[in-house]
Amino acid sequence: MEGIFGIYKPTGPTSHDIINKLRKITGERRIGHAGTLDPLAKGVLVVAISRKYTRKLEKQVAADKEYIAKIKLGYTSATDDAEGPMQREETGVMINHNTVKKVLKTFEDKIMQTPPAYSAIKLKGKRAYQLARKGKTPALKPRPVEIKKIALIKYKWPYLEIRVKTGKGVYIRSLARDIGAKLGVGGYLAALERTRVGKFTRINSLTLKEFASKYDKV
Repeated sequence: MEGIFGIYKPTGPTSHDIINKLRKITGERRIGHAGTLDPLAKGVLVVAISRKYTRKLEKQVAADKEYIAKIKLGYTSATDDAEGPMQREETGVMINHNTVKKVLKTFEDKIMQTPPAYSAIKLKGKRAYQLARKGKTPALKPRPVEIKKIALIKYKWPYLEIRVKTGKGVYIRSLARDIGAKLGVGGYLAALERTRVGKFTRINSLTLKEFASKYDKV
């Protein structure tokens, strides 16, 4: 059972955990994925099984992605997500609905985005998160990314829920942080679901249990 599949990752395991479980199910060592999902995120993880298909992953990495993101305003996080540690921003301000919509619109473009300090980007052979965990500040530079569409789903202080369509290389944690900063109240990514990667959606993706069941029938 080789090929490229959409696997629906639950919250909790890392993307690498999912790959390891697929290796146990299939007995195939050559398995890769297109686009990491953090442990606190759930959703579509595109995986390639066998040498033949892992070589084709680059196209999947470059595919458009869609997310539903929940942002908590009024706080910042060292990791830019719910892992923390958190710091409350004492602004005493609750942003109105129209202001939120206007600010979101400013991110719908080709923008410069600085990756989270706690990310897997390498700096002189070290992962940024390794430096951050030692109390160092990784020297991460802004890089060009594209937010193709961003829409407000729901807003009730302090929570903001948005739907985002992106090109490759976008960190939704960074987007949440930057939206909070532009609103002047701080913000971090409280929850995330990736609903689509290219042609793979949450509807046509398989859970690990469903994949194992299909594999047993092959």
